[in-house]
Amino acid sequence: MAEINWLDLDKPEFPPVESALTDPDGLLAVGGNLFAERLILAYQKGIFPWYEEGQPILWWAPDPRSVISPDEVRISRSLHKNLRNSGFIVTMDNAFEDVIAACAGKRNYSVGTWITRDMQSAYTELHRLELAHSVEVWLEGNLVGGLYGVALGRLFFGESMFSTVSNASKVALVHLAGQLLAWGYKLIDCQVQSEHMNSLGAQSIPRTVFQKYLDTYVTAPTAQGKWTLNWQYKSG
Repeated sequence: MAEINWLDLDKPEFPPVESALTDPDGLLAVGGNLFAERLILAYQKGIFPWYEEGQPILWWAPDPRSVISPDEVRISRSLHKNLRNSGFIVTMDNAFEDVIAACAGKRNYSVGTWITRDMQSAYTELHRLELAHSVEVWLEGNLVGGLYGVALGRLFFGESMFSTVSNASKVALVHLAGQLLAWGYKLIDCQVQSEHMNSLGAQSIPRTVFQKYLDTYVTAPTAQGKWTLNWQYKSG
């Protein structure tokens, strides 16, 4: 049985992603902290934290990796209607803390949340550093959907999304993808495969291929400062 890697609390270092376990898939290391320096290094190497309240911090680098190209988001007929005439207003970086709090809320399909208070604080700090960003979907002045993630180079590492009305989170993803494409981004990381993301066009690629994207694009020039949405959906 393979031994798990325990991280040094004072050194933001990670073992090679190739040493990640296959069962559970992608578990690379345990411990450490969620300081910005460590989180940035983690994303640069294709690693992300994912754990539940009461557990130590768990770090993952799964193989394969779920990703979606900004130009390959799949738009269903119902989503197309929402994008055209739903009354939604979409913004970026206008309510980051509200979005992450909503993503941390209870879901019908799970007990508890992996977006702990410490996780919320850590990503709010990354947002302050202009590395974490949010997309908000509004209806009649109310926040009804959105997503957040981390941007490094020309890659966007999606973390979570939420929706309180039908298709609102999908509307957020379509606008994110459109804006990222306009800015020259190459990939949206979805971390692990899910039916929901697959329905939107996500695909699984080998970890070695994902690492090549990291090597090529994670340090490239990227959009700086507070993000502003200037992309608009056009059918056809």
